Amino acid sequence: MPLLAGFATALSLIVAIGAQNVFVLRQGLRREHVLPVVLTCALSDALLISSGILGLGALLTRSQLALDIAKFGGAAFLYAYAFLAAKRAFNPGSMTAADHAPAALRSVVLACLGFTYLNPHVYLDTVVLLGSLANQRGTDGRWLYGLGAVTASFTWFFSLGFFSRKLATLFARPRAWQFLDSSIALLMTTLATWMLLT
Repeated sequence: MPLLAGFATALSLIVAIGAQNVFVLRQGLRREHVLPVVLTCALSDALLISSGILGLGALLTRSQLALDIAKFGGAAFLYAYAFLAAKRAFNPGSMTAADHAPAALRSVVLACLGFTYLNPHVYLDTVVLLGSLANQRGTDGRWLYGLGAVTASFTWFFSLGFFSRKLATLFARPRAWQFLDSSIALLMTTLATWMLLT
């Protein structure tokens, strides 16, 4: 059934640990602008998947310039975020969620858009791969497949954003935040370097 196939395929791609997921997790732990963040991620996926079904994937694979812009811009963005995470990790005092003044909604959404659209792999996963798999299902089946993929995206991001607060007691200690931010810095640096080398 196209709907279930789209759901399963998209979920397997989205669940992989990546910069966007780590950002959503951190916002959920801080209980900071969670709804706008998860909506931004899920609606962006819906837009990208729909674009792939409509044929944008074929155009993207032919444009080396577009891929290069996403590649180098994405790597620079990840390195910058890695630096900020490392800076937080080296200053763990009063690092609990309650002690931090909330970031402005605009800056949080802009960061979320950066993690989404400056990652070249999001285009390969959603626009190219999911778009081509959907189009193999025929005229009617492709939209059912796309609906399944979009449903998986909404399910994952809402679960990650809102259920991460269950870990709030663990992250009541500054040391836990220090570990998380150190891990984020390492992951972002690794992803950015891998992005440049592939």
